[in-house]
Amino acid sequence: MKIGVIDYGMGNLFSVVQALKKLDAEVILSSKTEVLSEADALILPGVGAFPDAMKKLKETGLDQFIRNEVKNSKPLLGICLGMQLLFEESEEVAPTKGFGFFEGKIVRFSGISEQGEKYRVPHMGWNSLIFHSIPKWLEGEGMPEDKHVYFVHSYYANTTSSQVVASADYFSVNVPGIVQSGNVCGMQFHPEKSGEFGVYLLKKWLQGVN
Repeated sequence: MKIGVIDYGMGNLFSVVQALKKLDAEVILSSKTEVLSEADALILPGVGAFPDAMKKLKETGLDQFIRNEVKNSKPLLGICLGMQLLFEESEEVAPTKGFGFFEGKIVRFSGISEQGEKYRVPHMGWNSLIFHSIPKWLEGEGMPEDKHVYFVHSYYANTTSSQVVASADYFSVNVPGIVQSGNVCGMQFHPEKSGEFGVYLLKKWLQGVN
């Protein structure tokens, strides 16, 4: 099974690639559409600002490539900023349109809870996922009891969509952690940095696209 990791200059590529290799996946790391098209599934990582990422994807033609591959039923996983890019739009820096695979808008944490308590932005560190549904690739026994994953982000997806598979609570903000729509999946946290549970999620996703 070949997994194409999309290199558009804004991803934490090394840790993602290493995690995939440890799970015995054949990794294709490239920025070229003709190379990535040979993959059985795609991963869109991302670190940085939403507008910069969308600009780079458009300049390289990767945005249209991703749309076409998703339309042709190829599995796609977005990680961190990569997940946010899959939503309709973002308010980060300047209003910017995303891919629109998921319903909702990317907004900044306010830093003040509903009770008036100040909290730290970014949302950084370990937080537990609460599952609302189980996608097909995650079905079966063996899910670890400890569902803590590692987050690092100042913006989150503001959505009430049923596309949200699992979320985390951060000072009463409902933070979508995993989203799923058809062959497109997103993880706001870093599964490759999330210990046993993160490895479990990556492994199950890989098995699901096999």
